[in-house]
Amino acid sequence: MSVFAQSSFQCRIEWGRRGAREAAKRGDITIIVDVLSFSSAVASALHVGAEIFPYPSPLNEKAKAYANQLEAELILSRAEAAKTGKHSLSPVTFSGADLGKRFVLCSLNGASCTWIASKVPALFIGCLLNASAVAEAANHIQKQTGANITIVPCGEHWEDTEDDENDLRPGVEDYLGAGAIMGKLQGSKSVEAQLCMGAFRYAKSNLNKFIWDCGSGRELRERGFAEDVTHSAAVDVLQVVPILQNGRFVNFVKQDFL
Repeated sequence: MSVFAQSSFQCRIEWGRRGAREAAKRGDITIIVDVLSFSSAVASALHVGAEIFPYPSPLNEKAKAYANQLEAELILSRAEAAKTGKHSLSPVTFSGADLGKRFVLCSLNGASCTWIASKVPALFIGCLLNASAVAEAANHIQKQTGANITIVPCGEHWEDTEDDENDLRPGVEDYLGAGAIMGKLQGSKSVEAQLCMGAFRYAKSNLNKFIWDCGSGRELRERGFAEDVTHSAAVDVLQVVPILQNGRFVNFVKQDFL
């Protein structure tokens, strides 16, 4: 057993794709947190009744073929979607007009982590928008199965890394999203989890400013997507809880897991 496994605790934090693989190896209930913007986009899409199929980056011919196979729309990059008026990772591009529509959503961080951890007992998508709702769902599954819970803040990736460098760049927004969820989970918490909760408590009174001014928030604002940053910084405004079933996200229904 790895010394880094936080194994004596029921609630844990692991970062990025490697952390998702660790959670999958342990068979933990897993919550993927990618606030800007995969998780917020998935939650916002399900809130209006859309169907989301995750697919790891890049946006290429394999992704197109997968979308065609599902008779779904392949969600474009933000820049391309802005030109065409179609959907993107931007959560505000989804509306009530998308009820019943199918989308394939590629993402370097959130979708990739989802694929890596897809075989866990329950895989949820969490963010600030649905923090309390997703924690309640995870607590319910934990009671039913006895499995531990790992939250995976996805983080970002450095560009142009050297061969001997780790490309993971921890994202403040994902850490705060994870802390918001962790504070609602039941069971013993690792030191890593407790500190994550503490970060959210510290930032909570000024959360909009923290998300607005963090590196990922500034990047999106400078690219013209300030509305995404504002939208994704709201806490507990959605009750939808995306859970992965048969390759797609559906809204968690407690009665289905009694």
